[in-house]
Amino acid sequence: MNIAGFDRQGVGVVPMERTMNKCTAMDRKLADMLLDPGAAPAKVTAHVAECDRCREELKDLRATMALLDTWESPEPNPYFMTRLNARLDEERQAQPAGWFERLRARFAYGPQMHVRPLAAMALTMMVLLGGGTYLGVTNWDQPAAAPPGPTAVVNDLQLLDNNAQLLDQLEALSSNDNNQN
Repeated sequence: MNIAGFDRQGVGVVPMERTMNKCTAMDRKLADMLLDPGAAPAKVTAHVAECDRCREELKDLRATMALLDTWESPEPNPYFMTRLNARLDEERQAQPAGWFERLRARFAYGPQMHVRPLAAMALTMMVLLGGGTYLGVTNWDQPAAAPPGPTAVVNDLQLLDNNAQLLDQLEALSSNDNNQN
């Protein structure tokens, strides 16, 4: 078999990947064919007639739909909502387990609704103070860092430039050495 998909006699052979891709594309259209067989394109109908896998899939889908048509949903209990509301009332009135749960319940459900704005304001102040401290806004009383002074080598060179007497003596010595030569 060569790359073009023909065997030695020149008869066309359909590669496995192409058949599987066609069937994969048909899987999407089988549900449409199941719901409205007249609206299915002729290519889809022809493929289902030729392909055993797709024909079996369509048969399974029809069986599933027939089984779903026979299913009846159970009637809800007439006392369901009454029991649910009673259970919710019990939970609201039950004492929370720990101190944190009681505190949370007091803030969430308590009659002291004026506490919430105070708690929000306190939290805002803590965030602002914490952020200000982090950014260094509260460092007003600390002196600014002094810039680093000159290094030793720079300091020595500046002293040599400023000491004119030493330079004059060095020039005199160097001129005496040149005159003697």
